[in-house]
Amino acid sequence: MSGINKHSLAITKGGFDLDAALGSKKNVFALFYATWCPFSQQFLPVFEKHAEGKGHDCVRITIDDKESLFDKYHVEYMPTVIFFKNGNPEKRLDATPRVGLNEKQLLDLLEKCR
Repeated sequence: MSGINKHSLAITKGGFDLDAALGSKKNVFALFYATWCPFSQQFLPVFEKHAEGKGHDCVRITIDDKESLFDKYHVEYMPTVIFFKNGNPEKRLDATPRVGLNEKQLLDLLEKCR
């Protein structure tokens, strides 16, 4: 498995400030997912395999207990991948309802964000 685990983050009730984490990074790919979502669980190994690369960090964010992130980043379907540049959302990949995301979609996003 890739080195993504060293950058993995989990949102929990209370203490984690995503904005502060984004402010400390130059380029970040964030996977918003839910532990109870089968499409998220299916996509997680794909994200771990491909997202890590030169010039950016990758984070996994469970939003099970942090519904405010749904509104703030307009996450309607899971999984969703958002590319942040200098702390601001630049590009995103939203799941198709009842389908999720696939490897080709992620590779296309990674290519666009070089």
